[in-house]
Amino acid sequence: MTQNITHESVAAGQAVPEPTPEEAAQLEELYRDFDRENLIPLWTEIGELMPRVPSPKAVPHVWRWNDLYPLAARAGDLVPVGRGGERRAIALANPGLARTPYATPTLWAAIQYLGARETAPEHRHSQNAFRFVVEGEGVWTVVNGDPVAMRRGDFLLTPGWNFHGHHNDTDAPMAWIDGLDIPFVHYTDAGFFEFGTDRVTDEATPVVSRSERLWAHPGLRPLSGLEDTTNSPIAAYRWEHTDRALTEQLLLEDEGHPATVSQGHAAVRFSNPTTGGDVMPTIRAEFHRLRAGATTDALREVGSSVWQVFDGAGIVVLNGETKALAKGDLFVVPSWTEWSLRADPHADSGFDLFRFSDAPIFERLSFNRTYTQGHTTS
Repeated sequence: MTQNITHESVAAGQAVPEPTPEEAAQLEELYRDFDRENLIPLWTEIGELMPRVPSPKAVPHVWRWNDLYPLAARAGDLVPVGRGGERRAIALANPGLARTPYATPTLWAAIQYLGARETAPEHRHSQNAFRFVVEGEGVWTVVNGDPVAMRRGDFLLTPGWNFHGHHNDTDAPMAWIDGLDIPFVHYTDAGFFEFGTDRVTDEATPVVSRSERLWAHPGLRPLSGLEDTTNSPIAAYRWEHTDRALTEQLLLEDEGHPATVSQGHAAVRFSNPTTGGDVMPTIRAEFHRLRAGATTDALREVGSSVWQVFDGAGIVVLNGETKALAKGDLFVVPSWTEWSLRADPHADSGFDLFRFSDAPIFERLSFNRTYTQGHTTS
């Protein structure tokens, strides 16, 4: 592969004579006229607009849970939840994106903190959202009037334009991560927002939500819901089911049956039961488990992702730089960044990680591409 070839090196190899003084003056006048008419010539911009491979401004970065949570707790003491600010959510700001509140150009991630007996009022918006709980319980998120319990390991959906609010029914605070497609919706000027009730429409605290009672039965679809839906109708994907699926993959591998992504690497994708596709049109969600000492291949992908360590310890290698990871830590993988994972070989248990990405957008546009082990797929 000719990775050293650039637009600049190609231009430098062309035997183009220097302009005469008269031509140089005419060029200056031409560029001034371009500016006056709000025009920009491609030949001065092609290197940035059309790089040979993706050249993201976002950079790989790790946020430590042991730093995030105390800051969120301090905000809990000082910043009220209510109308205006709406949520006590603290966005992960990628250092390469000029202090925008974005993890990547398409993905927003935040730690949200709800204090004891607090209620976050209802609202709805075009942006698709989810919650993932790395620790704690006691909060119910109410989505279109359906109270959904939030517990450790649960993945919970709030698809676009669904009214939602949260209430803490305990005497202890709780924090979780939010993921949304805010940057993508913002850049495409597609966002709408509407206030709902000042509290939540149903303060009940059921163990199981109505959506789960109807939809969350493996392989079974209610005849009352035969139409395909854009977003998954399941409000919560429970940890016990995720854990069991990953455990069984590794047990099948032990028995010599094909079940894992690679040796010692079990993984699942959360899916929409009406289509078999992703849970939301702009966000893909997965869960990965590596046995102690297991390693993934180094991979590059078009599109970006955010990961959170759910349990265990290990390392991530991002463009050749190794970062140690522990429970709760989050890291971002920008487009075409090379990444790989390795579980701690001395750990008593596996290395569990939650991942969400913008893959559905790029697959729908046929921009998706992956490079690994000397093979490129698209």
